[in-house]
Amino acid sequence: MTKVFAGIETEKANEKDAAVYLQSIPYDGTSTWGKGADKGFEVFLDALENMEVYDIETDSEVYHRGVHILDSITEKESPEKVFEAVYQSTKKLLEKDKFLTFFGGEHSISIGIIKAFYEKYKNLTVLQLDAHTDLRPEYHGSAYNHACAVYDASKNANLIQVGIRSMDISEKEHLNAEKCYFAENIYGKTDWMQKSIDQMTDDVYITIDFDAFDPSIMPSTGTPEPGGLLWNPTLQYLRKVIEQKNVVGFDLVELAPIENFKAPDFLAAKLYYKLLSYKFEL
Repeated sequence: MTKVFAGIETEKANEKDAAVYLQSIPYDGTSTWGKGADKGFEVFLDALENMEVYDIETDSEVYHRGVHILDSITEKESPEKVFEAVYQSTKKLLEKDKFLTFFGGEHSISIGIIKAFYEKYKNLTVLQLDAHTDLRPEYHGSAYNHACAVYDASKNANLIQVGIRSMDISEKEHLNAEKCYFAENIYGKTDWMQKSIDQMTDDVYITIDFDAFDPSIMPSTGTPEPGGLLWNPTLQYLRKVIEQKNVVGFDLVELAPIENFKAPDFLAAKLYYKLLSYKFEL
């Protein structure tokens, strides 16, 4: 059965006319504690169907631009094969004149996406919102583990990290402290927002791990770290980024649903819709 964005049939939701493509990659093969990110997309779609599609802030209904849901990438044999499948698929999608969005799955799915993007956009900034640095060159025998999600980006793009509050000491050598905004250093402040934007190049790809948010509003993730980002300041920041830079795509990862607890699923849906509203309606 064909999936329809927000449960609404629109003339522009078809592959040819849609402004936005939504690619699901429900892979959860390397996560090391809480499992379930492979089930995130279904509850995300359910939440979208039960969300108001009028956005007050932008006075818009961005779904009219057309969001086409692509067939999921279902490769799961190994992290290496998942990487290759995602990378090759994203390269082909980038040949089309569409705004590309992705939904995990665990954070390892971003590695292939980001590689395809930085090969196309030669001076790309990768903006990572996350609780963890994800800068290990390899973990558990693979360079395509969720703990390695932005290591390759750190070497091939302009990586800016926001909301970090957990890392292994081995990752320090790969960390650019000038472009890492630790959660404890930005709590209750706003000056860091423009400072980080000023460090960005013109083209920006955004990768958001849901564990960037505080567990009080986003407990449905593999490793819910205390002391995370809150809703309104995060939206304020993302709006500033999108207003000032050319955001070329984004992914949302690591939604691991908790049965009968729908608030985090709704947050995921709302965040996705907000990002589209900022991109197309501001």
